[in-house]
Amino acid sequence: MPMASKRRFMQLDVFSRQPLKGNPLAVVIDGDGLDEATMRAFARWTNLSETAFLLLPTTPEADYRVRIFTPRQELPFAGHPSVGSAYAAIEAGLVAGSKTKLIQQCAAGLLPMEIENPGAQRIIHVQAPAAGLQDVSAEVRRIIAEAIGMASHDMQMSLVDNGPRWWVCDLQEASRVRALRPDLHAIQRLCEQHDALGVSVFGQERSGLAQMAVRAFCPGDGMSEDPVTGSANAGIMAFLTSRGDTRYGLSYLASQGREIGHDGYVSVRRDPASGAIVIGGQCVTVIRGELDLAEIG
Repeated sequence: MPMASKRRFMQLDVFSRQPLKGNPLAVVIDGDGLDEATMRAFARWTNLSETAFLLLPTTPEADYRVRIFTPRQELPFAGHPSVGSAYAAIEAGLVAGSKTKLIQQCAAGLLPMEIENPGAQRIIHVQAPAAGLQDVSAEVRRIIAEAIGMASHDMQMSLVDNGPRWWVCDLQEASRVRALRPDLHAIQRLCEQHDALGVSVFGQERSGLAQMAVRAFCPGDGMSEDPVTGSANAGIMAFLTSRGDTRYGLSYLASQGREIGHDGYVSVRRDPASGAIVIGGQCVTVIRGELDLAEIG
C-alpha cells in the first residue's frame, strides 16, 4: 500500500448557517493523487449522502474541479456538494475570497457559480445543468402514488434528469408534503429498476420564510430521506417551467428537512431569457481537520 499522505478535510452543513440543521457534506480539499477506488471507499466510510473531492482543473476556464460520490456511486452533478465545494475551495484558499463569479468543473461540465455577499455570510449559487423531462407511465405513476399514499389523479408528475434522475411530484399543499410516511422499500425497488435517484415531492407553503416545502426520498442510494437537496430543487423548477406553472414565479425559497430534524433553505431562481436554473444557499463549517489517507492501490 502506498505511504499515507496528509490531506486537508472539512465537513460542512450546506443550505444552513446553523450547524447540524443543513445537509452534511464531507470535502477532501487536496484530492489530487487519490485514485477512484479510494474516493469511493472514503465516501462509503463517511456514510454521508455525498462526499466531494477537490482537484486541480483540467481546463483553463475552471477555477477548480470536483468529483462527487455517494456511498454507492459517482454523480455527475449534485446541488449541495456543488455549493459546499465552492465554499470549501474559498475557505481553503484555492479560490480568492474576493471573487464573485467562479466556474466549477465536474462530470456534468463547466458550471457557473455566483458568490453573493463575499465574506462570512456568503451565499453561493450554482447554475444547474439543463434538465431533460420525461412523461411517467401509468404503471410507475400508480406505484409512486401508492408508495407515498396519494391518489395518482391528485398529482402532476415527471421524471427529471439534471445529472441525477428524480421523479418530481406536485402535491399542491405543504401540509400534504410534511405528513407523508412513504413506503421506502417500494421507492427503492422502483429506483433500481429505472436507474433513478429518488422521488421528490413539493407543495406550497402559506406562511413562514419559504414559499415551498420539499422532501426527497432516495433509499436506493442509501438515504431514506435526503435532508436538503439541490438537484431535486432545481428539478422542481424545471418541472414547473415545463408546465407553465406560475404559482411560485421566477424565484422562491424552498424549505426542506424539518421532518428529519434539519431545517434547510434553498434559493431557487430561473433566468427568463436563457431559462437557466440557479440554486443557492449558505454554508457553515462544522469540522476542520486532516486526513491520513492513502490510495487503496
